[in-house]
Amino acid sequence: MVVWTDFERTTIQDIFSKINYAVVGQAAFSRCLIVYPWTQRYFGQFGNLYNAAAIASNPKVAAHGKVIMEALEKAVKDMDNIKATYAELSALHSEKLQVDPDNFMLLGDCLTIVVASQLGKNFTAEVHAAFQKFLAVVVSSLRRQYY
Repeated sequence: MVVWTDFERTTIQDIFSKINYAVVGQAAFSRCLIVYPWTQRYFGQFGNLYNAAAIASNPKVAAHGKVIMEALEKAVKDMDNIKATYAELSALHSEKLQVDPDNFMLLGDCLTIVVASQLGKNFTAEVHAAFQKFLAVVVSSLRRQYY
């Protein structure tokens, strides 16, 4: 079980209350698909993903980015039980979609960059540490079904 400090819990909730899920989700997911092009193989049904401009303007990428952020919101709302919260999502990604579990970490890194750019100077080292801890727990929970 993860032990959250009051600062970490408050910080994570504060971050998610300040960001626009549609904007941040699209930016983070687009960045992941552009920077790590092998992640595109799971999204063939999204249509044109041939270059950065096509990815950034793809409505299916934008929609899935928002879905990702809404899934993260579930973890924010139940920080003491993230593994259980993501049990079905982990099974879906491992058994049906067969997503490489390392991709969750790559997406988390992209999300960190986008959140940092959105929060600017408020994304201090302490805030960054809390956010990374949160993402590490999320990634661990999503990878759980793989083993």
